[in-house]
Amino acid sequence: MAKIIKDTIHAKGIEIGIYTTDFENEFISLTDIARYKSDDPAAVIQNWMRNRDVIEFLGLWETMHNPDFNPLEFEGFKKAAGANAFTMSPQKWINATNSIGIVSKSGRYGGGTFAHSDIAMEFASWISAEFKLYVIKDYRRLKSDENSRLSLNWNLNRELSKLNYKIHTDAIKENLIIPELTPAQKSFVYADEADLLNVALFGMTAKEWRKGNPGKKRSIRDYTDLHHLLVLANLESYNAILIEQNIGQPQRLEMLRETALKQLRTIQALDFSSLKILTISDKAEESK
Repeated sequence: MAKIIKDTIHAKGIEIGIYTTDFENEFISLTDIARYKSDDPAAVIQNWMRNRDVIEFLGLWETMHNPDFNPLEFEGFKKAAGANAFTMSPQKWINATNSIGIVSKSGRYGGGTFAHSDIAMEFASWISAEFKLYVIKDYRRLKSDENSRLSLNWNLNRELSKLNYKIHTDAIKENLIIPELTPAQKSFVYADEADLLNVALFGMTAKEWRKGNPGKKRSIRDYTDLHHLLVLANLESYNAILIEQNIGQPQRLEMLRETALKQLRTIQALDFSSLKILTISDKAEESK
């Protein structure tokens, strides 16, 4: 099960919960947004969902994003929506249509109705155009902070990988490069060892990756994520040690692959969203 990352944004004194499992699809609490309008947020959400325009919007969103959406139930709701006798609740919508855009979470703390950010912004607009602008403002602040943090971490680990690459190539030069080799042959040895790490970590050579990604100009290492960059840096140092110990390439590949998988499992279990890296200016501020 994917790890749930939680956060909070603020709009006009209202705390609004957010959670995500992949940093791409974020779910914002409709229950918290509704508290801006009433002390009975469940009733507010149900009133919103009675509207025909809302049902049509929800159905369109699910059609675009959810291959398991139930269109027959949706058509029935769309025809009935807006009538005085029509009622709708998040749970009824979820159960009938197999919705993924709106979810209901239980629990005394952090429970309630959540919706994908696309849908939550529509709900906030229905509550109040002014309130929606405050929601958007702090949501953008959160995304900006998150992107800056992740970008900084990625760049630091990319630089670490480059430093370890020098250690790696020095070990190759001192232990695997025969003086009589031509420059082209020496280049092949370096590339062969680099691909050893690619296979150990990514399961493919650089050539195989380029063949599968013809539109990308740089290397596989420039497109990978934070977790893989960190493991790559470790593998470069580890392979340098194995080379110095005169361990053959087939055995090194097995050892590197086992290490890569083990480290990836460990690192992916960590919560990188709370990781704070201090810049020099940050440290200066803290020392005041």
